[in-house]
Amino acid sequence: MKNRLRAEIIRVLDLWSCLHFRVKIITDERCTGYHSPGHPERPARISATVRRLQSQTDISIQWLAPSHAPDASLLRAHSAEHLARLRIACDFDDDTAFHEGIAEHARRSAGAALDALAAAQGGDCPFSLMRPPGHHATRESAMGFCYLSNAAIAALEARAAGTGRVAVFDFDVHHGNGTEDILLNQAGTAFFSVHQHPCYPGTGAAPVGNNCFNYPVAPRTPRARYRAVLAAALTDMNQFRPELVIVSAGFDAYARDPLAEGSLEAEDFHWLGARLRETGVPLVSLLEGGYSDELPELIFAYLRGLHGN
Repeated sequence: MKNRLRAEIIRVLDLWSCLHFRVKIITDERCTGYHSPGHPERPARISATVRRLQSQTDISIQWLAPSHAPDASLLRAHSAEHLARLRIACDFDDDTAFHEGIAEHARRSAGAALDALAAAQGGDCPFSLMRPPGHHATRESAMGFCYLSNAAIAALEARAAGTGRVAVFDFDVHHGNGTEDILLNQAGTAFFSVHQHPCYPGTGAAPVGNNCFNYPVAPRTPRARYRAVLAAALTDMNQFRPELVIVSAGFDAYARDPLAEGSLEAEDFHWLGARLRETGVPLVSLLEGGYSDELPELIFAYLRGLHGN
């Protein structure tokens, strides 16, 4: 009898959530203002995603502009030398160009992650729809289209504010080596990354330290097997009993993404959103990769899963 009553209460609460829950999207049109001709990192895909989300009626969305991340928050994850380097007009590597104003773009993206953190702690389910991404940026280096490590910055901010256990769940097809570099053996944090291996950046073949857990997936792994690996990582993350989950939401494991050899479809990203919703703890979702023209539909599918739709 008690189990049936509990199940009915959960069902009613979930229905109420579906009726009243509002997704917060944090974005800024200025993040589309940098690019290199022919480069796969085309921030203009953000504009297409905004148009897609504005045209839909399945979920209620509140739109917010990002703050500018303060030095105190950035310096938990990065050195002062790295922050200074972002302003020097010289490319960082063959993939990661210097752009005029890139330091400000990166700070807004990190600021959006911090704003998303505050929104999640206030009971909302936010999504940072920003460029540049962050999970390849290490403590000392920009790389892989990433300049500041947004997920790690938010995780360390949460820890500094008193959150006991923070998990970062990264489903981008590329290993989040920067997040791992910064959070390695950091008390109260755990990093869970499901990614293609071998693939850029060549890391993530095995667990590292006492809190970084990697789940490598071979190129062209069948879709059902790929989803099974994601499910296993989610189970392990839940055993960590996080009080907050920060999601590095990369959509480049999509079967037709040009930069990798994943096998996922839109339905799988919807499933991921629904499974993450089931954790029952505050969720922060930050856009990482995703280089196909279908990115707007993939993000929409994920948000519908988070929304319970």
